[in-house]
Amino acid sequence: MRQETVRSEITVIGGGLAGVCAAIAAARLGQSVSLVQNRPVLGGNSSSEVRVWVCGAAGHGINRYARETGIMGELFVENQYRNIDGNPYIWDMVVLEAVRAEPNITLYLNTDVHEVEAEGGEHDRTIRSVTGWMMGSERRITFESSVYLDCTGDGLVGFLAGAKYRIGREAREEFGEDWAPLVPDDITLGSTLLFYTKDAGRPVKFVPPSFAKDITKTSIPERRVIRSGDNGCAYWWIEWGGEMDTVHDNERIRDELWSVIYGIWDYIKNSGKFEADNMTLEWVGSIPGKREYRRFVGDYVLNQNDVLAQRPFEDRVAYGGWSIDLHPPQGVYSTEHGSKHLHTDGIYHIPFRSLYSANVDNMLMAGRDISATHVAFGTTRVMATCAVIGEAAGTGAALCAQKGITPRELYASHLAELQQTLLRQDASVIGLRNADRSDLALLASVSASSTLTRLAVEQPVCTASLQTDIALLLPVDRTLAGLELLVDASADTELIAEVWDTGRAENYVPHAKQSSVSAGVRQGDKQWVKLDIAWTADTAQNAFVIIKANDALSIHAADRGQSGVLGFRRSNRPIIVHRDEPDRPQPAQPTVEWSMREFERKLPCFRLLSPTSALAPSKATDGYVRPYGGPHMWSSEPMQAGRSEWLELSWEKTVTVGSVHLTFNDDVNEDLINLHHHTTPFEAIPELVRDYRLEAYANGEWSVIAERKNNHKRKQVHHLDAPLAADRLRVVVEATNGSPCAEIIEVRVY
Repeated sequence: MRQETVRSEITVIGGGLAGVCAAIAAARLGQSVSLVQNRPVLGGNSSSEVRVWVCGAAGHGINRYARETGIMGELFVENQYRNIDGNPYIWDMVVLEAVRAEPNITLYLNTDVHEVEAEGGEHDRTIRSVTGWMMGSERRITFESSVYLDCTGDGLVGFLAGAKYRIGREAREEFGEDWAPLVPDDITLGSTLLFYTKDAGRPVKFVPPSFAKDITKTSIPERRVIRSGDNGCAYWWIEWGGEMDTVHDNERIRDELWSVIYGIWDYIKNSGKFEADNMTLEWVGSIPGKREYRRFVGDYVLNQNDVLAQRPFEDRVAYGGWSIDLHPPQGVYSTEHGSKHLHTDGIYHIPFRSLYSANVDNMLMAGRDISATHVAFGTTRVMATCAVIGEAAGTGAALCAQKGITPRELYASHLAELQQTLLRQDASVIGLRNADRSDLALLASVSASSTLTRLAVEQPVCTASLQTDIALLLPVDRTLAGLELLVDASADTELIAEVWDTGRAENYVPHAKQSSVSAGVRQGDKQWVKLDIAWTADTAQNAFVIIKANDALSIHAADRGQSGVLGFRRSNRPIIVHRDEPDRPQPAQPTVEWSMREFERKLPCFRLLSPTSALAPSKATDGYVRPYGGPHMWSSEPMQAGRSEWLELSWEKTVTVGSVHLTFNDDVNEDLINLHHHTTPFEAIPELVRDYRLEAYANGEWSVIAERKNNHKRKQVHHLDAPLAADRLRVVVEATNGSPCAEIIEVRVY
């Protein structure tokens, strides 16, 4: 046996997306990181071994402007560029390459950590080392660090270190959680196996194994949707083990799930109810995708009420937006629906105090084992949310290692530095703005070659009926005055609209009605109808304009969108929550009631009659790096052939430029996916700047200091070979990836 000792500032155990993002975040801040993964690939449940698609705050398009930025955002955008078809092996490559790109990370695959050396009492423990066995290499490796991150999902490292933890469901009265059971228990969410199918182009028979389940003797055919062409995550409901120990009974759970998969496939192939003669199994998973096990106790336990209230914690460092999504403990054999969902009005916040152990002073956690109740865990558990939690925990770990302090001390004395570091790295801390005193861009005056001040979409390609309400979300700097809509009228009638605010700046649903207006419409087609809307807001925010249902009217729609504007249709279907107690009142869920699906990259034709400054040059240095009560970016007018557009920063006195951070618009309203849930037709986000150059004005002349062609990334950082004294700086946009306008979210200068 080969014995080794590895010393690094930080050890991250677990190579799922939480661990990957934690390791990359810490490494980019200059810390040496050992990333230890017990499988041959990275990505955890998203890897080619398990193949769960990566869900996050966007909730498959239910939440608006919610897709993650930071490291998870980089992975999404890069995978879209390289892997538009959702090949799971290329996703493995994208994740692996992101880790290998960081020189401060040393990666240990196939290394199973199962020993922990810790010291101290029950309430004050410290991890001294962890030890793992590298399978296939016969290497026993001990990792020594000042800070450890448990990103194992199951929480094995923290458990062995003596960290406080919980398993199962809390009683309703403990945290006042409406969705918690009356009595606590040890029930968890179960595990899932997935499978892929393909059309072989010829008849293929299937002889089921002896252990295949006869699903006709179960509730599965009646309670679940089975289709011959579906595969992979369409069968997320092949879940079992919630009433068992999902770790210690892992093998039994896997065998049961295998019996269900082969039973379902036997039913599809041999029941005669499906057109499946040419279909064959391409892949069947062998590693159960676990949903839940240990949840560590931190200095704060996130709960259902925090999520629903969207509580703006002072120490917020990450966010989520997936619904509270709980599954019946009987899994696939349950007679209930496979899941029940409770949606917030927008994204919610996650505090740093939930990311470090209450009693192990040098351990942080990220992923599904953070400090949360079972109910709150129902939303934090999805992988893109785990990933942004990982980036926050990894950033915190790096600052702890750098300063020689504990995470609790970091929270108490250096919270602002932690949050500002996250913002500088393009991680989203919703509602906080750049306050970095070393950012020279905050001292600059900003101008541009042109600015989009007229918001309008005027070229119709189809019509949308007004059988139900339709809505427009419009940015309002202070005043909204006048709106025109392009309509058809089958008879003389009246067009009625209401103006609502959205309440919170991070929400995109109607909150409080501000005014109502109407206009007469004569019978006829393609009429621009003016609505004399007049609303003066207290602060810059979004207006949610509802166009009321009218069977005599249709609205024309375009096949393109407009940055900063969204379109919605109100659903007339009842919202089913699938509660355990169906007679209790159901909460309103406006994010589900108002759907964007009909208007994805499309909008009702409209003209905003008052000019807007929502896309002014100064928005690129206003401190916000994603929509928050407005788009918070500069947009040029539509670019003309052969003409560049530019954004310029100027200072009264010469400044020394060493590096420039550029953040381009990657439309965080676009719901990207790593595998096959849905396809997005473009490789590069159209709004992203493609070709650009950086110019500096020094000694009376402009000079090019950096340039890039074929960009498809949201953030680019240009480090100059030598510091440069300049009093003006320009980002010159030569082309985009498809958008008519040049759009820049943020410029930082150091």
